[in-house]
Amino acid sequence: MARIKRGIVSRRKHKKLLKLTKGYLALKSRAVRVAKQAALHAGAYAYHGRKLKKRDFRSLWTTRISEAVKQHDMSYNVFINKLKKANIELDRKILSDLVVNDPTSFSQIVNKINAN
Repeated sequence: MARIKRGIVSRRKHKKLLKLTKGYLALKSRAVRVAKQAALHAGAYAYHGRKLKKRDFRSLWTTRISEAVKQHDMSYNVFINKLKKANIELDRKILSDLVVNDPTSFSQIVNKINAN
């Protein structure tokens, strides 16, 4: 049986790994064994970060809406409750965008809710 040499395969794997960890500090970007661990941890942190991003943005939207509604002498939870009762189906992302980019439209929404 012929002997199989794996030098080319290993080299290719190592180059791919080191390319992935380029820019990491110290041995994490140069030593294959340490770089492999660093890449695994980075992947785990990236996965977790994608979940946290959703949570962070929702809290940002809530904060923006809350501050804008306070100017109309209303609390956030009362505002959301009145939105639901008025059958206005705008989500927090859209409302937050209105607060930042079009405050007059947001004021009209608040006035419409108060009229009901």
